[in-house]
Amino acid sequence: GITKRFPRIHYKNVCGGFLILGFEQREIEETERRLGSSRQRGLSEQEARHRQGQFGKNVLRREQKESFAQRFFAQLNDPLIYLLLVAAAISSFLGEWMDTGVILAVVLLNAITGLVQEGKAQKALATLKKLSAPVSHVCRDGKVREIPAEELVPGDLVCLEAGNQIPADVRLAETVGLQVEESALTGESIPVEKDARAVYREPQGIGDCKNMAYATTIVTRGSGSGIVVATGMETEIGKIAGMLKHRPEGMTPLQRRLEELGKKLSILAVLLCVSLFALAVLQKRNVAEMLLTAISLAVAAVPEGLPAVVTIVLALSVSRMVREHVIVRRMPAVETLGAVTAICTDKTGTLTENRMQAVECVIRGKWYAPEQLGTDRMTGRFLTALALCNDCIRGEQGAWIGDPTETALLALAEQYGYEKEALLKRYPQTGVCPFDSDRKRMTTLHSGENGAVSWTKGSPDEIVKRCTRWNGRELTGTDRKRIRQDVERLSRQALRVLAVAEGRNLQEKGMEFLGLVGMIDPPRVGVKEAIVSFEQAGIRTIMITGDHGLTACGIAEKLGMPGAENCLTGDQLAQMSEQDLQQSVEETQVYARISPEQKLKIVKALQNAGEVVAMTGDGINDAPSLQGADIGIAMGGGTDVARQAADMVLTDDRFVTIGAAIREGRGIYTNIRKSVLFLLSSNLGEILVMFVAILLRLPSPLLACHILWVNLLTDTLPALALGVDRNNGEYLMRQSPRKPTESLFAHGGAFLTMGYGFVIGGVSLAAFFLVPFLQAEMGKQTVTLAAILGLLKKPEILMRCQTYAFSVLGISQLFHAIGMRDASHSIFRAKLGRNPLMIAAFGIGLSLQIAVTEVPLLKTAFRTADLSLEEWGIVLGLAMIPLLVHEIIALAGFSWKDAGHFGDDTDGASSHKPL
Repeated sequence: GITKRFPRIHYKNVCGGFLILGFEQREIEETERRLGSSRQRGLSEQEARHRQGQFGKNVLRREQKESFAQRFFAQLNDPLIYLLLVAAAISSFLGEWMDTGVILAVVLLNAITGLVQEGKAQKALATLKKLSAPVSHVCRDGKVREIPAEELVPGDLVCLEAGNQIPADVRLAETVGLQVEESALTGESIPVEKDARAVYREPQGIGDCKNMAYATTIVTRGSGSGIVVATGMETEIGKIAGMLKHRPEGMTPLQRRLEELGKKLSILAVLLCVSLFALAVLQKRNVAEMLLTAISLAVAAVPEGLPAVVTIVLALSVSRMVREHVIVRRMPAVETLGAVTAICTDKTGTLTENRMQAVECVIRGKWYAPEQLGTDRMTGRFLTALALCNDCIRGEQGAWIGDPTETALLALAEQYGYEKEALLKRYPQTGVCPFDSDRKRMTTLHSGENGAVSWTKGSPDEIVKRCTRWNGRELTGTDRKRIRQDVERLSRQALRVLAVAEGRNLQEKGMEFLGLVGMIDPPRVGVKEAIVSFEQAGIRTIMITGDHGLTACGIAEKLGMPGAENCLTGDQLAQMSEQDLQQSVEETQVYARISPEQKLKIVKALQNAGEVVAMTGDGINDAPSLQGADIGIAMGGGTDVARQAADMVLTDDRFVTIGAAIREGRGIYTNIRKSVLFLLSSNLGEILVMFVAILLRLPSPLLACHILWVNLLTDTLPALALGVDRNNGEYLMRQSPRKPTESLFAHGGAFLTMGYGFVIGGVSLAAFFLVPFLQAEMGKQTVTLAAILGLLKKPEILMRCQTYAFSVLGISQLFHAIGMRDASHSIFRAKLGRNPLMIAAFGIGLSLQIAVTEVPLLKTAFRTADLSLEEWGIVLGLAMIPLLVHEIIALAGFSWKDAGHFGDDTDGASSHKPL
């Protein structure tokens, strides 16, 4: 093994693995030798695979999964389940073995259903975690490639640049202005300057090791490379993780609201059922039977299946969003999406293609197209600067890897034979001042034939004020004015403008101005249409960029953004008071030359104005605003820092994908409301049937097992089918965003719940009375309440009455579920075939309901009577009444607003694909 080949490495047995110690005390050459690696070529693929088997994956120890028994009994850990078990115990004590069996069967089925739903949710979320796992750039066999960070092994050579999260503990091999923020380990927020050449005589603390970088810390500036010395639980962060206890993920805001609703309903249900039981005792009914009925009604009154339905709906929706190129890192973001009122977005790479191309060059005050550049000395210096003042590296396939702006500059230089690798041999790089958003420039220092030479590129404003020469002479005020005019002319064409200069050191002073290059990043296909659709949806699109104001306005105008001509710059914003900024954010939609601090300031001002803000970003400087926004949306091709700070990641980096995510978010909330209102109206119907019957001193229309059965029937498949219903995406995107604090019962939701609850309860009571009514008519008796009560005292008639009420109650809720897909429009317009799960739920529910009256064993268990084909016709006719009421409301043109027009996919694009 590796211990035999490298015997001088220090090892310590940790959690069954090996921790490599003391590399801050080793020269990098010794580190290479001991780990069998190379600063130039890294490991071979074969050796990396071999070490993967020895050291395992580069992941922190995963939490031990709960056993099947633990998960099963967790399903029983519910106060309502305790009530059912008490009811089962009472039944067995009274010798009612059939009732006991039915109750225990219901408990078992409920637990199994919960296990299945929980399993689906966990599987979906596990898939998402895998998709959002970090990646790293590693050099193997001398070629740089991108691999999942979990595949790193000791000895791997990793490449680091600003914005990367360091994937493992590494001994730095090369550093160029490298700074690392290590607050996750040390608590110190100030970035630490790293130096690969440093070597220590004694062991050092984490915060003092300048030649080491540790897993999960962030590169804030510069670049470098390092050899992996520890992975997984053997890293410094792994030691900390080993001491931590598991903290379960918290519930989303909607889940918390539903839990609070469930608690309130539980209290109301218990109070109601205690009152019902007390009333039954006062009426001298069978105490044991009414106790069981009251407990069962208390259980049925609370939609205990709702949390499971919500969890699985969220999980399935999040999984569906992966197909739309959206990875949701934090579940609450799914709910917040439906309430977004403003999208703050960067320009480059989001609204535009992030595919820069040089289209104009200005050298010695003359304008050239890229194909028209000459071969004179000044042009040569200009192209040399573009090639060498550049961070791009050659990738595995031979293509340049790096910022799109820099790859475009390299492409222009190579077009005239100025190859970066060849130039570096002539002018070896000896130093660098890397680009960052504050300095707005980058400088590289090289040794040349005539001594040191430096090249600088960046913002024209920053470069020109540091230049003193132009075209071999002093740079005059007239020259500066002319350059500014050239910059404005280029910017008006929506071009990104960079200035290039030459110097003799890294001080960036007294330089010679070489020229300007104008590049275009064309608007992405579909962005203009997406902005229009957002406007229709009541969502403002706000561009916040570091580019020149004229460039920003030019792109905004091409995209048809409202108020594109009114651009607020960073300098103007800096002079504003908070009150002035608060007023301006309500009207301004284009911001240019904005710093990271100002970006966060804009987000906070929008939030103070009542906006729910989504923020896109891809760089280190975007992380604060991504965290500060209500929803942070990172680009998949951006930095690790941005992805870690964000709530969602767009894997395709396309702005239009945000529209698909918002449609999905609105659809999720709409579907969950459907499920909530369906379950509550159904449960209200059950309560009304029992309560009215007891008040009228009638025999109980439903047995305890009937109530539990109907509850099980409707709390599972029908509710879940509504939760995954397809919605009319176009309709949803024509509505105003909902308020985050909006009640689930807003816009007529409470009236809908009460209305259908009374309809379901009414038809079930009507079914109960129908049998004695028909019996009285057949016997030519006068139909009076006394006559009906007299007939209900006969056991065979009471059993048939209860069978009618039981069947109508269960089947009417299945019909009700169909209508709840769109409470304001006809089911014929709603196209039931677009929800195959609803068809399956209805078919399975109806079959099961028929089975309990036709299958001998079940008929005995549920004490039901045989029903003839004619009687089944009567039952189905009564059960359809809630759906008929729905159709009458739809034909009358009554609108339930948001509570009713849930937006079934009828005449518009679906917000997601079918399951």
